[in-house]
Amino acid sequence: MKKILNFIKGFSIIGKISVLIFIVIIFIAIFSPYLLKTSHILPSGNSLEPPSKNHILGTDDIGIDLYSQLCYGARMSIIIGLGTAFLSILIGSIIGILSGYLGGWIDNFLMRFTDMMITLPDLPTMIVLGAFFGPSIKNIIFVLSVFSWTSLARIIRSKILSIKEENYIKVVRGYGGGFFYITINHFLPQIYPIIMVSFIRLISKAIIAEASLSFLGLGDPTSKSWGLILHYALNFTGIYFTPYWKWWVLSPLIAILIMVISIAFIGREFENKFNYKL
Repeated sequence: MKKILNFIKGFSIIGKISVLIFIVIIFIAIFSPYLLKTSHILPSGNSLEPPSKNHILGTDDIGIDLYSQLCYGARMSIIIGLGTAFLSILIGSIIGILSGYLGGWIDNFLMRFTDMMITLPDLPTMIVLGAFFGPSIKNIIFVLSVFSWTSLARIIRSKILSIKEENYIKVVRGYGGGFFYITINHFLPQIYPIIMVSFIRLISKAIIAEASLSFLGLGDPTSKSWGLILHYALNFTGIYFTPYWKWWVLSPLIAILIMVISIAFIGREFENKFNYKL
């Protein structure tokens, strides 16, 4: 914990504020079920109530409190962001290390497969896969991860190609050091900055992608994500000809922007700390 605090102390003012915002969002996501007085799935007021003392951000078309939905949506965004980033990092690291270290036909096969995945249009293919696998959090994380590991795999492969030619790696191999020993003790410490910077960036990318899928109606209807709130709001007939958009559309949109911008600033701080930019 002390190491983390010392690490954050080196951030700029904007970076520290971004970390604070992210911590507050995580706190809301974890403890929202215990802090909220109104349900995020059951009506607690009249239809389309404006912001008031009882409903800080108003209600939607069926009377569900929007503040409760936003707090619960923070949980969905963080789960999907972290889950997608972790799975993408795992896949990209494994493929990049195997491809760079083993070389030969394995390298050719993995890189051609990676090239094929890069050439696929992300959003249209995610829409097709999302419709095929069905709307659920696990499926959304899987679909987003399928298209998020490719760049990382190529970067790690390039790094491994240069590391494995170092004399000390040859000495370790000469003394019988195997693939797993070299990976854990020599490869991972050197690609750690790449992994951390990529991890931060992938979180915000996944949040935006999930919001896009949910906005198109391919999100999990049982989970009130920010994108799904926007989907229901913009499907309301004549939303912009009424005052409802001021609280029904703006609140989830601002929440997404705050989350993504704060993560972007945190990612920049990590880049400066590790002296590495993607």
